[in-house]
Order: sequence, then C-alpha cells, then structure tokens
Amino acid sequence: MNLLATTSTVAISFYALLSTVYRSMQVLYAMPTDVSSPSDVVAKSDGLPSVDVIVPCFNEDPRTLAACLKSIASQDYVGKLHVYVVDDGSANLDATAPVHESYADDPRFNFIVLGKNVGKRKAQIAAIRASSGDLVLNVDSDTIIAADVITKLAGKMQDPGVGAAMGQLTASNRSDTWLTRLIDMEYWLACNEERAAQARFGAVMCCCGPCAMYRRSALLLLLDQYETQFFRGKPSDFGEDRHLTILMLKAGFQTEYVPDAVAATVVPDRLGPYLRQQLRWARSTFRDTFLALRLLPELNRYLTLDVVGQNLGPLLLALSSLAALAQLAVTATVPWWTGLIIASMTLVRCTVAALRAREVRFLGFALHTFINIFLLLPVKAYALCTLSNSDWLSRKPAKLPNGGKKQIVIRSATAEPNGTACSAVAGSIHRGDLSRGSSRLVTSDSVCRGE
Repeated sequence: MNLLATTSTVAISFYALLSTVYRSMQVLYAMPTDVSSPSDVVAKSDGLPSVDVIVPCFNEDPRTLAACLKSIASQDYVGKLHVYVVDDGSANLDATAPVHESYADDPRFNFIVLGKNVGKRKAQIAAIRASSGDLVLNVDSDTIIAADVITKLAGKMQDPGVGAAMGQLTASNRSDTWLTRLIDMEYWLACNEERAAQARFGAVMCCCGPCAMYRRSALLLLLDQYETQFFRGKPSDFGEDRHLTILMLKAGFQTEYVPDAVAATVVPDRLGPYLRQQLRWARSTFRDTFLALRLLPELNRYLTLDVVGQNLGPLLLALSSLAALAQLAVTATVPWWTGLIIASMTLVRCTVAALRAREVRFLGFALHTFINIFLLLPVKAYALCTLSNSDWLSRKPAKLPNGGKKQIVIRSATAEPNGTACSAVAGSIHRGDLSRGSSRLVTSDSVCRGE
C-alpha cells in the first residue's frame, strides 16, 4: 500500500507549497496601507448621494428584525435615506406586524409584502425597482449595522469607478457557543485577509450579502442579467451576493472592502444549520468560479493565485486526507508526514492571525482544521453534485397565510412567461406620507414600474 502513502505525501506537499505562497501573499496584501481612504473624508456638503437600504426578510424572528431596523434607523448619515423592508412570503406576518407598525410614522421606511416566497434575489429586485436612490445598501434581516456604516460605505463610493463595497462582518451571537466563536474568527479572516487582499486591487470577489452597497447606475445595467441567471438550463437564485459582485467586475467596476464599516450578523449556533449554510456558499463559489475565470486576464496576477488557492487547495487537501485515512485503515500505519504538514500549517496560520488581530483567541481557530477536513470538504464534494439546487436552505418556504390581520395583499398576479419577479408576486407597500400623515398603499404593479 505504498501507493496510498505516496499519494498522500505528494498531495499534501503540493498543498503546502501552494498554501504557503498563497497565504503569505494574502497576508502581505491584506496589510493596511497609509493611503487615506475616501471613506475617511466624509462629505459635509449638500451633495451627498441618496441611499436606499433594502432588507429582505423571510420568517425572521421579530426581535431580530426589530434590532436590524433599529440599527438602520439610527444611522448618522446626513444625506437622504430610505428603507425598503421586503417580506418574502413569510408565514409569521402577524408576529412581525408590530415591528412594521413601529415605523409607520417614519417617512423613511417602506414595507413591501410579497404574496408568495420568491427567493432572496427576487425580493431584492422588487425593492430595487421600487426605489430610486443613488446608492443601494443590501442588509440582511438578521444583521445589525454600526451607526456609521452608511456614511463610510458611501464615502468609499465617492469614486465613480467603484460599483460595490462591503463592510466588515462579525458574529452578533459570538459568545453563544463554541461554534459561533469559531465562525466569528472565520469571518474575521475572510474579511481581513481574503477580502482585504483582494481590495488592494479593487477586485473583492464577493461583497457579502449581510452588508454590501451598490451604485444604482451600475445595478440598472446589470439587473436583467442578475435576475435571469441560469445554471444548466434552470433558473439559479442562490449565491446572489457573489454573482452580483462578479457581474460588477465583469462590467468594469471596482469592488471594495471597508474594514471600519462594521456589521454584526447572526451566525449558526449548531452544526446542522452551519453545514447547510456552507453548502449554499460552496454551490455559489463553484458556479461563479467559471464566470470569474474570464475576468482573470484583466486583473492583477494575485487574483489568479487567489482563485487557484481557493479551489485547487481544497482538492489537494481532500485527496491527501482521503489517502492518509485509507492508509491508516488498510495498513494501520500512521501517515505522519501528512499529519505533520497539516498541524504545522494550522499552527502558523493561527499564530499569524492572533498576532494580526492582537487576540489570543485566534489560536483556538485550530479547531477549524478538523471541521474543514471531516465536514466541510465532504460538504463541498456534495455541493458539486447538487449545483442546480437553488433555495435559501435556512428557512422552509411557506405560503402567505390568508386573512393576515396586519398586512394587506392587494392582488395576486399570475406569473408571465418571462418569469420576472414582479409578475410572480403580489403585495403592498406601506409608505409614510408626510403630506397626508398616513400610509400609502402601492400595488405590486407599481412596484414593477418602480413608482
């Protein structure tokens, strides 16, 4: 069984070489520069861009939604601000209705209720077409954003070449379980290593959904492509944040990362939901990697290394791990070289992260290596076999309950052949009208027209 040992040794050696080069350059490029960011020069003139905040929600816990909307209402942005909360056919409208009503007198807030679950992407598009601000900020309904997030992201968008910008993500429930602590560290590394290094070249490959701002003029150019994405001949709706980011890059816009625009989002506290989340992300990554490959010749060479490291690296690690486990099971010999390389690389990465973050807790991220090998790599393999599956994977779809006491469904439109989001939904928007002192109802047809 020397073949197993040789396979494991060769694979892990190539993995170590690739990862060492990739991670070293990633850390180098992720280092902050002395160049002042546009977000540091917050405009005080009267020419601030208007911002529309879009919050898609589906069966969200009322307390979580309330915290999200409170953080948006408390923004220090002095420009024009409107908020569009889009309920994607939730079954708990009666529970969330008091949250909606608490903002009935705030003219900045608009509530869109879709007649059935159409998915996060189409829910976002319904609000995009109903709004008109210069900038669009997507915020997940389980996310709390710092009071200066809009100001700092809008500052980064002062550069007309920037089409999208994301903030730094943290786990709002970090202290709940060992898993949430681990995910919080995972988010820090993803933002302050991966995204920060990509941002050095104006090409963040995924502006994460919980907190990402887009230029409306760029969005309008890409909206049809974004809405009508297909994979293997079927409509594809998952991984909306990554796909929209790739479309921005493909259109020639820069995508940026703003580390001091902090957003805290709820992360899974159990392995089951966490693995479902990772499955969804893996599908998105694999699917959009092919689209991203076409961009690489136009981007810095580091971005090619980044794509290779993120996709080839796990394959080499999986091959080495499988061969090592097979060697252990068949020959009862310990694959010490494979184990030594994995342990050494884990120690180095966690130590570097602890030094950069100045937090000893990052040494505990070593646990992620076991989760990666024994859980995440199999999930990624399964993702490759189920790439056409397209759903939120986090909350089960449910039809809008009849007779909801707090929300009004104007009418139910039938889906047209082109399958657009607006023709497939029904709902109402409750808008504060200062001139009348009451709320205005807008039909789903008006949403489609962007009125």
